[in-house]
Amino acid sequence: MADSEPRGTDVTQSPAPTPVADGEESVLSRSYRGLSIGIVSVVLLIAFEAMAVGTAMPVAARELDGISVYGFAFSAYFTTSLLGMVLAGQWADRRGPLGPLTAGIGAFAAGLVLSGTAGAMWLFVLGRAVQGLGGGLVIVALYVVVGRAYPERLRPSIMAAFAASWVIPSVVGPLASGAVTEQLGWRWVFLGIPALVLLPLGLALPQIRRRAAGPVDSAAGRGTSASASASAPSLSFDRRRIRLAFGISLGAGLLQYAAQDLRWWSLVPAVAGAGLLVPAVAGLLPRGTYRAVRGLPSVVLLRGVAAGSFVAAESFVPLMLVTQRGLSPTLAGFSLAAGGATWALGSWVQARARVEPYRERLMTVGMVLVAAAISTLPGALVDSVPVWIVAVAWAFGCFGMGLVISSTSVLLLQLSAPEEAGTNSAALQISDGLTNALLLAAGGAAFAALGGGAVGHAATTTTGAASHPAAFVAVFLPMAGVALVGAWVTTRLRAR
Repeated sequence: MADSEPRGTDVTQSPAPTPVADGEESVLSRSYRGLSIGIVSVVLLIAFEAMAVGTAMPVAARELDGISVYGFAFSAYFTTSLLGMVLAGQWADRRGPLGPLTAGIGAFAAGLVLSGTAGAMWLFVLGRAVQGLGGGLVIVALYVVVGRAYPERLRPSIMAAFAASWVIPSVVGPLASGAVTEQLGWRWVFLGIPALVLLPLGLALPQIRRRAAGPVDSAAGRGTSASASASAPSLSFDRRRIRLAFGISLGAGLLQYAAQDLRWWSLVPAVAGAGLLVPAVAGLLPRGTYRAVRGLPSVVLLRGVAAGSFVAAESFVPLMLVTQRGLSPTLAGFSLAAGGATWALGSWVQARARVEPYRERLMTVGMVLVAAAISTLPGALVDSVPVWIVAVAWAFGCFGMGLVISSTSVLLLQLSAPEEAGTNSAALQISDGLTNALLLAAGGAAFAALGGGAVGHAATTTTGAASHPAAFVAVFLPMAGVALVGAWVTTRLRAR
C-alpha cells in the first residue's frame, strides 16, 4: 500500500516476461523490441502535445480573453490528472494496465478536441481538464507496464528512452506549432494532435495484452495473461482511495480557483479546498512524505518538488517572451526546444551502470542546475540582456531534470513490491501533479496580484511591452527557492 513503510530492494524484482540471460538482453532486443517501441510511442505523443500546446497557449488565451486566468489552462490539466492517477493505480493493480491505458488515450484525445473547438476560455479549460484525466491514467499505467515487463537491470534504460522521446517533439513541436498558429490558427494545434493516437494504440496495446495484462499474481510477481484475467473474478476497487482521489482533485481545484480570484470571499473556497486536500494527501501518499522521511517518502516528495518548481516556471516562459520581449509564438516556443535534447542526455547519463553508486549525488547536482536555470529567467526581462540566455539556461535546467526525474522513477520501482507498483506509481505521479497544481496556483496568484492579467494589453501598446516585469519575477524566484529545497531532499533518498 502507498502508506506502508518503505521496502528494501530485496522484494522489488519483477521478473522478465521471457527467461533470458541478462547480458544478452536490452530494451531493443527481439523479446522487448515491440513493447519498447509501443510504449515509447505513447510517451512521444504526450511529449509532442506538451511542446506544441505550450507554444500555442499564449495566443489561445489572448484570443479567448483569458490572460487573467492563464494559469488555469495548465493547472486544470494537473488537477484532474490527480484523479486519473489514483484510478489508474487501483485499476492497474487489480485488473492490469491495459484498461487504464486505453481509456486514458481516448480521454486525452477527447480533451484536445474540446479545447480546440472552444469558443470561450472556460470551455478551453474544461478540455484541458478532460485531457488531464486521460494523461493521469496513461502515465501510471505505463509505469506499471515497465515494472511488470522489464527486469530491474533494464528499467533505467527504458526510462532513458522515455526521456529521449522528448527530443524530436522539443525541436519539431515548437516550430510546427508556431507555424500552424501563425498561418492556420491556434485551434489546429489542438485538433491535429488526436490523429497521432492511432500510432501508440496500434503498437503498444497488443504487446501489453500479451506481456502485462491482468492482475498481479503475488506469488510470481507478474501479471496474469489476458485470457486468465478474463476468466478470473473481478477484483473490487478500494472505495476509500477513490473517495480520497475525488477529494484531492476537488481540493486542488478549489485552491486554484481561490488563488486566481483574489477577493476576500475567495477565502471560502480556499478553506474548503485545504480541508479536502490535507486528509486526502495524507491517505494517498506514503506516510512521512512531507516530513521527508528517508526512503520511499522522500523519493515521492522529491518528484513533486522537482516537477512542480520546473513546470510552474516553464509555464510562464513563453508568455514572458511574447509579451515582454516581443517574440513570435514560434521563437518563444523554440527558446525551450534545446531542453528536450539535454533532458534526454541527463536521463541517458543516469541510466549508465557505472553511475549507479553515485545516483543520489547526481540528483543533487540536477536540482542545483534546475534552481540556477529558474533564477536566471528574470534576467530576460531586462532589454539589454540577450533573449538567447533563456534557451541556454533552460538547456542546463532540463539536463538537471533528466538526471532527477528518471532517477526517481527507477528508485520508486526498486522500493516497490510488484503488487504495489501501481499504487506507489500513482503516489509518485500524485506528488508530481499535485505540486504542479499548487505551485501553479501560487505562481498564478502572485502573477495576477502584481498586474500580470494586463500583460496581454500592455504588449499591444507602444510603451507597455515591459510594464509588468514584477509579475514574472514573482513567479520565477520563489520557484528557484523550491528547487533548492529539492536539492536538500536528494540527501534523504536512501535509508541509513
